[in-house]
Amino acid sequence: MRLEVCCLDRVGLAKDILVVLEGYGINLIAIDASNQGFLYLQFAEVNFDTLSELLPSIRKVEGVHDVRTVSFMPSEQEHYALKTLLKTLPDSVFSIDVKGRVRIVNESALMTVGMSEHEILDEPLNHWVQGFNFSRWLSETLVLAQATRVSIGQNEYLAEMLPIYLPDESDKSILAGAVVSLKSPARVGKQFNALQSQTTGFESVLATSDKMKEVLVQARRMAQLDAPLLITGETGTGKELMARACHDASMRREHPFIAINCAALPDSAAEEELFGFVSNGEIVKRGFFEEGKGGTVFLDEIAEMSKSAQVKLLRLLQDGTFRRLGEDREVRADVRIICSTQKNLAELCQTGEFREDLYYRIHVLSFHLPSLRERKVDVIPLTEMFLEHYSQQLSIPIRRISAQCREHLLNYAWPGNVRQLKNAIFRAVSMWDGSAELSVEQLKLPSYAEGFGYFDHQFEGSLDQAMKQFESSLLRRLYPAYPSTRQLAKKLGVSHTAIANKLREYKISKQK
Repeated sequence: MRLEVCCLDRVGLAKDILVVLEGYGINLIAIDASNQGFLYLQFAEVNFDTLSELLPSIRKVEGVHDVRTVSFMPSEQEHYALKTLLKTLPDSVFSIDVKGRVRIVNESALMTVGMSEHEILDEPLNHWVQGFNFSRWLSETLVLAQATRVSIGQNEYLAEMLPIYLPDESDKSILAGAVVSLKSPARVGKQFNALQSQTTGFESVLATSDKMKEVLVQARRMAQLDAPLLITGETGTGKELMARACHDASMRREHPFIAINCAALPDSAAEEELFGFVSNGEIVKRGFFEEGKGGTVFLDEIAEMSKSAQVKLLRLLQDGTFRRLGEDREVRADVRIICSTQKNLAELCQTGEFREDLYYRIHVLSFHLPSLRERKVDVIPLTEMFLEHYSQQLSIPIRRISAQCREHLLNYAWPGNVRQLKNAIFRAVSMWDGSAELSVEQLKLPSYAEGFGYFDHQFEGSLDQAMKQFESSLLRRLYPAYPSTRQLAKKLGVSHTAIANKLREYKISKQK
């Protein structure tokens, strides 16, 4: 039970209120005083009848204007606000007394030192943090703020030490201890980068592997050119991220970047969305190519674009103009076009599913993004980056990655690439159970084997059925590239008669 008493500031007022509480047999737990004319009382819960008598009795005390129940004391609010702040801070924070002993510690700090709270409280901070003598610093005549490099085990941190001074009655300051905050080199680097006004957009792309570093070198060069660019790669490899980075590093960075998912554009509305619509001489809708004037238009999954839209896009690339639907007047476009696809456009051109002349127009500049299984060196750094990002976003202390989890991450096939990894880490962080380490179970990754796909733990069927399913899938993938029984037989090392029988059995025919 908590009460807020609105009252005058007079000597003996609190004593008179305590006498009233004593008359009802109420033991006071806590009391807060405010210099704004309020007094706060906390005591054990009382029944309604007692409270109905108590409040009028307190109001009769000289100097009391009013009294009412409240949900919390001001000191409680401050305490829990501080506790929540410390809990959500990604940096390790320690509060120490004048002897250098730990008095308060947040969850990030406990994970950093690998200890529980009862093991670290009242112990000297120098038991874990090496490279700076906290007790010697706090014993100096004038204690000033410090920043220095320290270490915990094999890991280095930037330590920021701020002394805590309390005012006494004579307006002099009394040293009460200090707050110590530890930042990892990665955190310091990110904070420094955030202050840089000139950014190319490639800072957000992590590249530890040689393959990805080579791609970044190519992308940085191509970003400066104004020719069409084609980005290829499997789903989830980060094609849109790279397209945006190229835009941010180009001369068009001050103008719009418009991303369009061609697969999500219905054939009936594709031309209207891309090029605009005119009715009775009035512009009803401006298309994406017009809205992106001066900037970049990113056509994601260009292979899914309708045939009619492909024709108009080809014209735009040829002479830089287009026509709105319902209008004969040509409009000049001032955009750079970047396309992406996870499909083999050359093969689609052979089957007639994609215009060959358009393919050559968008394929002026190009680079290929490797799959995550081709850049395994990047898996753990990416995991750590996503873990830190989502931990901060969801106000959850950053966790370590267990040794078993590291091994599992490196051995997994990652069919969904970086997007799958990112989503797995987000799911694990959002469902945090208080554990100090990220485990394999928390990732909830489906079983997968490269070349076979996902495994269903509840699989029902015989080995023969599973083999036929795999055989059929393999032949369907290879037949377009080896479109005769003899070619396909030679590729697989079997007779062309056997291949012909298999194609007939699985009802696989040439694409028309």
